[in-house]
Amino acid sequence: MNFDKYMSLLNGKTKEERLSALREIKRLIDKGEITRAECEGIANNHIHTTYSFSPYSPTAAVFLAWKEGLGTCGIIDHDGVGGCREFIEASEIIGIPATCGLECRVKTDGTRLYGRMINNADQRSIAYVVMHAIPLNAIEKIDEIFKPLREKRNERNIKMCERLNDILDAFELAIDYEVDVLPLSNYNEGGTVTERHICLALVNKLKSKFENSKSIISFLVEKLNLPISKQEEKRILEENPSYYDYDILCVIKKNLVERFYIDAYEECLHIKDFIDITKKYGCISAYAYLGDVIDTSEGDKKPQRFEDSYLEILMKELKKLDFDAITYMPSRNTRYQLSKVMNLCYEHEFFEINGEDINSPRQKFSSVFDDEMFDHLKDMTFALIGHELAVIDDIENSMFSESMKSKFPKINDRINYYKDLAREAR
Repeated sequence: MNFDKYMSLLNGKTKEERLSALREIKRLIDKGEITRAECEGIANNHIHTTYSFSPYSPTAAVFLAWKEGLGTCGIIDHDGVGGCREFIEASEIIGIPATCGLECRVKTDGTRLYGRMINNADQRSIAYVVMHAIPLNAIEKIDEIFKPLREKRNERNIKMCERLNDILDAFELAIDYEVDVLPLSNYNEGGTVTERHICLALVNKLKSKFENSKSIISFLVEKLNLPISKQEEKRILEENPSYYDYDILCVIKKNLVERFYIDAYEECLHIKDFIDITKKYGCISAYAYLGDVIDTSEGDKKPQRFEDSYLEILMKELKKLDFDAITYMPSRNTRYQLSKVMNLCYEHEFFEINGEDINSPRQKFSSVFDDEMFDHLKDMTFALIGHELAVIDDIENSMFSESMKSKFPKINDRINYYKDLAREAR
């Protein structure tokens, strides 16, 4: 099998091309010509695709999740659900249970979180939250809500490009938003343009201006005054075609964005409105725990303090706001951080969801831990899928509806109920 050829097809221009390529791959799988790793059913419920920022289309993401041996997979793109139907169709082709969701920023005005560094490295008072388990019959309705917010974000993106050009002007460089940034996204198909797209546009400009990686590093360090670690420099100098663009982007994202970033506000729902929308459509609301950053798997965040110093206050406020769940990335945090979060989830009866937000080809889809600390996450994932299937018929079937809480007062009983629903549906 020519793996690069198939990955190119899976990342093709149209949904039809991508799914057709996956059907061909499925025939090779059935013949035993393509095999997968085994991860003992571990899940990734936070996979970004090209409908926000990722090296992978929804179809390619599903294939790689399967190839790495995941038991289930979940799509989570920023501010939209444009890739959800393709993701589900791809999962049905290859035979892996899947779930849909989206991630967005919310305002926290009037809450105990306002004024704090929450889980957003770029600004205070704005939090990342996730709408998990979006039922298929609600996708278009959810998209109608987020479409005008994407348009507002687009207006801010244009202004950020202008600020970036103020920095680049001295070096006879400029980013044209319509020409250089938008084509890197799926914006015209319901996707979102993020700060990473702007960074990637700059990467492309640097590659066209400078003849090699050494010249690019010199420009970043000497002209833009960006710090580069020895590991980052080594990776860029290797010029590995699979990673090269993302290795340069990593340095720019970590060190330059803060100089052209404009605070998000108008494009953000209020946190209470987010909860209301989530409940209206039978989804699961989750706060995305970041934790104090020492290092990250994608390497694009500076060491910085976030929620850990006020974690108990945070959990109480999230409970007051009526959040259903906490989602976290096991590979990003220490065992101490995760243990503390898990204990607080148990204390406050929060549902737990795990995932790895794939932004770079250097990241793995799976985060496997060889101990029982994470075993419960497998049941949680199947419960997530069971919930998503159940609410298609009736929103009152939601894991967090009053009728289901009355029927199963203990959250673990509800988890077992929805887990069994998902396994029976396979």
